[in-house]
Amino acid sequence: MIFNINRKKGFVIISVAIVTALIPILITAFELITTDKESVVFLEEYPASIGVLILLYYVLLIVLLLFWFLKQVISFFNLKNEKAKTELLHLKSQVNPHFFFNTLNNLYGLVGTDTKKAQELILKLSDMMRYSIYEGEKEVVTLKAEVDYLNNYIALHKMRYHKQIDVKFEAEIEDDYKVMPLLFIILLENAFKHGIENLSKGAYVYINIKTIDNKVFFEIENNFDQTLPKEDKGIGLKNLKRRLELVYPKKHTLSFSATENVYKAKLTLQL
Repeated sequence: MIFNINRKKGFVIISVAIVTALIPILITAFELITTDKESVVFLEEYPASIGVLILLYYVLLIVLLLFWFLKQVISFFNLKNEKAKTELLHLKSQVNPHFFFNTLNNLYGLVGTDTKKAQELILKLSDMMRYSIYEGEKEVVTLKAEVDYLNNYIALHKMRYHKQIDVKFEAEIEDDYKVMPLLFIILLENAFKHGIENLSKGAYVYINIKTIDNKVFFEIENNFDQTLPKEDKGIGLKNLKRRLELVYPKKHTLSFSATENVYKAKLTLQL
C-alpha cells in the first residue's frame, strides 16, 4: 500500500513538473498563432519584475525536483539495505535450529544410557545456546569469542563419542579482531557430520585459524568414507555463502577441495 501511494505521489510530482515546464512553450506558441509576429520573446511585454518572479519560480521548481529525486534515490538504497538486513537475520535464524536439531538428536539416545554424561552435555549445550542467542544476533563479535564457541562445540562432541577421534585446533589470532558471528561453525559442523560421524576409526578433524594484516584465515580438513554416496551439504553451506555475500562482498574467498578421502575447506575474510 505504501509503495503504491509513493508511486502515485511521484506520478503527480512529475506530471506537475512537465506541465509547468511546458507553460512557456504553450504561451509562446499561442502568441505566434494569434499575432502576425514572425518571432516572439517570452514575456517581452510584461514588467521585468514579473520575469524575475517567473525565473525564481522555475529555479525553485528545479531545486524541488532535484530534492525529490535525491530523496527517491536515498529511499531506494535504504529499502535495499533493509531487505539485506532482513535476509541476513533470516539466515542467522536458520543456523541455530540446524545445529541444535542435530545435537538434540544425539542427546536423545544418550539420556537412557548415561544420565550423568547426558546432563553434562545439556549444560554444555545450554552454554552454546546462550552464546548463539545473545551473541549471534549481534552484527559482529570478537574473533576470540568465536574461537571459544568452536572449542565448546568440539568439547561437546568429544564428550558424546564412544570412539577415538583426533581433533586438533590451532589458533593464532588477535583478540581485538571482530567478525560476523556463527560463520565458522557451519564448516566445523560439516566436518563432523560428513567425516567423523561416518568413520568407525581413524577419524580426524584439523582446524587452523590465524590473523594477518586485517585478514582472517580459516582452514579445516577432515577425512571421510569415500565408499559412501556423496551427500548434499544442505542448507548450511548455502546459508554461509549468502551471508558472506551480504556482509563481506568482494572481501572474502571460500573454497573447497577433495582428494581421495580428505576434504578441505578454506575461508578468508578481509576485515
